[in-house]
Amino acid sequence: MRHFINAQETMVPHLTTALTVPLLELEQRILNAQSTIEHWFRQQWLEHTIPFYTSVDLRNAGFKLAPVDTNLFPGGFNNLNPEFLPLCVQAAQSAIEKICPEARGVLLIPENHTRNLFYLQNVAQIVTILKRAGMKVRVGSLLPEITQPTEIPLPNGGTLTLEPLQRKGNRLALDNFDPCVVLLNNDLSAGVPDILKNLEQAVLPPLAAGWTTRRKSQHFAAYDRVADEFSKLLDIDPWLINPYFATCGEIDFQHHAGEECLAAQVDGILQKMRMKYAEYGVKEAPFVIVKADAGTYGMGIMSVKDASEVRDLNRKQRNKMSVGKEGLQVHDVLVQEGVYTFEHINEAVAEPVVYMVDHFVVGGFYRVHTERHVDENLNAPGMHFVPLAFESSCIMPNPECSPDDTPNRFYAYGVVARLAMLAAALELEEMEA
Repeated sequence: MRHFINAQETMVPHLTTALTVPLLELEQRILNAQSTIEHWFRQQWLEHTIPFYTSVDLRNAGFKLAPVDTNLFPGGFNNLNPEFLPLCVQAAQSAIEKICPEARGVLLIPENHTRNLFYLQNVAQIVTILKRAGMKVRVGSLLPEITQPTEIPLPNGGTLTLEPLQRKGNRLALDNFDPCVVLLNNDLSAGVPDILKNLEQAVLPPLAAGWTTRRKSQHFAAYDRVADEFSKLLDIDPWLINPYFATCGEIDFQHHAGEECLAAQVDGILQKMRMKYAEYGVKEAPFVIVKADAGTYGMGIMSVKDASEVRDLNRKQRNKMSVGKEGLQVHDVLVQEGVYTFEHINEAVAEPVVYMVDHFVVGGFYRVHTERHVDENLNAPGMHFVPLAFESSCIMPNPECSPDDTPNRFYAYGVVARLAMLAAALELEEMEA
């Protein structure tokens, strides 16, 4: 048990971080309140249905630690440290048994990225996790060209078999396979296919979690409420864990429509940030991130330090901002407070991505970009991933331990990530109400 602090209770691994500075005040505040925090979380898990799996992009600016994106169809399980596999297996067992106690089988439906072999390694890793958890697992494809079982070789030497989906009444099936759970690893950006509608089987995450209906602004509105309640628990300023945000609808970047709304919202967020920066003595210049209100893959994102920048976009910038995943036009945008990242790996800018299955933290990795700066989006071409490693903690007395060895620096990351996951649960409850 040397890798964990209160592992049986919290399931927050003791991991390395890319920060080597002394414990920051916010981290220390969270660590000191661990018992109170875990008691509060346990109450939340009893009251709310948690997404099957979640990944959260965090930014640690030292003075502030906040989520900047929450994904309910995580696609990077292949980037986790292999040592995390037992955690993933245990958490998956917990999640599936709630829905389907007999666990007859799980039908996994991935994205249609058959050419993205690294993504398919993620799918293969999810299959491995579920099989180790005692499930029968097969992978059904939405692609029309998959008309028979198709084996795809993967870069790591493994293989993944895709099979054609079958609809039998109100159930999804494969040949000789009638699963009790349909697990989506497809974010439904292109819409909900008819074959997935009105199923009697449990669908995880629910269809409402897809980008056809979900909006980032709804998520961060729910996160506002979670952050406020949590901050009262710890007696801290909610801003320390929560980025400001605003929205603009009916944007048309190609035809310059909605520019004044966008510029006004950018200016409003920057003004609020300047006040907070002055209050906390932050010397850096505030910036905001403008991004599509729906969708993933880091598309349609820009970093802005002045409202004039969104009025003076060149053609290349307009083209970049106007189209999201699946070629969908961007008309609704989120204007979000930019959070600096002061974490580096081999002198490259890095940000942690925390992975959860059910309500357990099961690990994470660093998204690293050698050509981006501390005030830019790192989810962009050229990024790479560095698995977070287990750290030998000093829970037991050890003469080689220094005073700063004992605390689990990753614990604060796990707390803020779970706050974002709780916000996603609230968000889905409201969408399905």
